[in-house]
Parts: sequence; C-alpha cells; structure tokens
Amino acid sequence: MLPQTLEILETLIGFDTTSSKSNRALIDWIAAWLSARNIPYWLVESEDGAKANLIARIGPEVAGGVVLSGHSDVVPVDGQPWTSDPWTLTRKDDRLYGRGVADMKGFIALSLALIDKIDIAALQRPLMLAITYDEEVGCLGAPHLLDRLDDFVPTPALAIIGEPTSMKIVSVHKGMRVFDVTVTGREAHSSQREQGVSAITAAVELMDLVGRMDAEARELIREDDPCSPPGTTLSVGIVHGGTAANILARECRFRWDLRSPNEAEADGYEARFRAAAEALDRRIRERAPEGGVEVIRLASAPPLELDRDSAAETFVRSLTGDNGLAGAAFVAEAGLYQKVGVPAVLCGPGSILQAHQPDEWIEIDQIRSGADFLTRLAERLSQ
Repeated sequence: MLPQTLEILETLIGFDTTSSKSNRALIDWIAAWLSARNIPYWLVESEDGAKANLIARIGPEVAGGVVLSGHSDVVPVDGQPWTSDPWTLTRKDDRLYGRGVADMKGFIALSLALIDKIDIAALQRPLMLAITYDEEVGCLGAPHLLDRLDDFVPTPALAIIGEPTSMKIVSVHKGMRVFDVTVTGREAHSSQREQGVSAITAAVELMDLVGRMDAEARELIREDDPCSPPGTTLSVGIVHGGTAANILARECRFRWDLRSPNEAEADGYEARFRAAAEALDRRIRERAPEGGVEVIRLASAPPLELDRDSAAETFVRSLTGDNGLAGAAFVAEAGLYQKVGVPAVLCGPGSILQAHQPDEWIEIDQIRSGADFLTRLAERLSQ
C-alpha cells in the first residue's frame, strides 16, 4: 500500500490548494480517480462553484459505516523559508516534505490507496470518504456537506478525522470563534479631544476586555482538561487604526479569537463582549451619531466534547489499543460531525508540530502506521 500512497500523495501535493485559492483541480482529479473504479461520489459546491466538498461511498449502501474525513485546503507558504519546493513531494531519508504532507493530504492519500487494497465486495458496512474545503479558515466548507449528508449516504456510525495526531486518538478539541470589530468615532485635532471621539481609545476598552476575560479563563482551568494549553483562550490578533499622531482616529478595526473546549463557556464570553460593545456603541453615538461599534463573527466551529462511551471512541480504540486521553487545542471538523449526531475522533498520521511550518514533513513510518490502521479498519467492516 505504501508505494501507491506515495504516488497519490505526490499528485495531491502538486495541487496548490491554499485556502485563498480553488480546490477544484484536486477534487476533480479525485473524482476521476473514483470514477475509474466505479466508486459513487457526490459534490457539494461553494456558492460560486470555485470550491467543492466531495463525499464517496465505498461498499454497500447500508447504515453504520465509517467516514474517513480530511480537508483539502492548506495554509499559505508565503514568506516561509522553505528549502524545497512546497508543491513537490520531496523525500529525504525517512521523511517526506511538502505543503500538506501532514496536514492533511497524507491521510487523504492513504484513504484513496486503501480502495485498491481491500476487497470492496466483502465489506458489510461502507467506508465513506469525505473531503472538504476551507477548513483552515474556519471550517467553512464542511457544514455545507454535513447539512446534506443524508441526501447522499446512509447514516454513518462514526467519523474519523485524519488530522495529524501521530496515530493517537484525540477525544477532545477546542471550538473556535473569530470576530471582526469596527469602531467608528469622529476625527478632530488631538488638542481638541472634546470635538471628536477617538475610535482607538474606544476600541482599547474592548481589547482590554478580551485580555481581562482571558485572564479570568486562566483561573477556571480544570486539572482534568486534556487540551494543551488547557481551558479557554482569548486573544487580539490584528489591529488597524488612525491616520496621524495629531488626529483623533475616525476608525479602528481589530480582530480577536476565542478558543474553548466548552461551547456554553464560549457563549458566555461572546455575550459579555457583545454587551460591552453595545454599551460602547451607545456612548459613542451620544457624541458622534455617525459613529458606533460593529461586531461581525467571521468564523466559528464547535468543539469536540468528550464522550468516552461514543461509538467512535469504542471502535477506534479497539483498532489502535490506545486507551489514553488526549485533547487538541487546535480546531478541527470533528465537532461539526458530533453536532449532527455522528460521533467522531481525531486520528491520523504525522504530527501537528510539523503542520503549518516551512519544510512541513511527515515520517514515512507514520504513513506505514496509517496504512496498517486503515487496513485493520476495513477488515473489521468486512466481518
């Protein structure tokens, strides 16, 4: 299985599927690959058709199958000091280099290679291959696929999201929300502050709230939280505003990030921020009716919450023998599957420590371990 996996991976790495670009060339190649093997598949396109999710069914059209899920998009390479072509699979000793080898085209290549290795007619329950777009920018593509999952395949028993976990089971991952905030004031000379409203000064109040909530969240960390770092984190990542030191800023924009393993806790922090933004909006408008505060949630994805008795936990642990408890601070699509009633875990080849880095790499032994895991999975579905 290894030679074919590497051949497929070489092709997948050759597609520049940075999230800002289309993934259609990769999806169309996979669709043709599946068609050549008479594997039924369906596409769910983005509104403009520039991107697409793919779902395929391998085996009988019955409920109780297993979804193998991976995202097709990758993060940018711009400005990173690569020593090899990021869009060419490069082998050096026991490592493979290229953008996406770990996160997560390696898993997709393994899933495709598995199709040629197994006896599809022997499967008693189906394997389903799900490939999504725009995971890296907020899990934007998967919801469109999951909303229509029942239109294409019988209800699956569980989903395995092949994020790079060194083939260990990850039972929890944090959810994510990203907010864009625009504060509008009124310009005036800095010596005449009563004549204007500084959008920067006002925005600092809200940014300070983000920092204070983050400090509060540190005090609420549970000792049994498996994520690293544990608990909820809140941070401001981008700030823009002002035109000159002697002008009260008319506009200030900032973007902040909320990551939490608990959706109710995230709801509480968002509600506090929005209440503060509304109060600030009223204060600004009293002095500058043309001003105010606008808060837009740009992206969100739910956490994967712990369920040690779920079908996904039980099934995957029986294949790996891994009985530990691990959590991920990064966001993945498992929480979306859990939200629609499909139990899920993360388990895939490679390490998240190599993801998003220049000279992203994966050990060939991880590819072998992934192949062994998927082979055992197919054998179990054939019983």
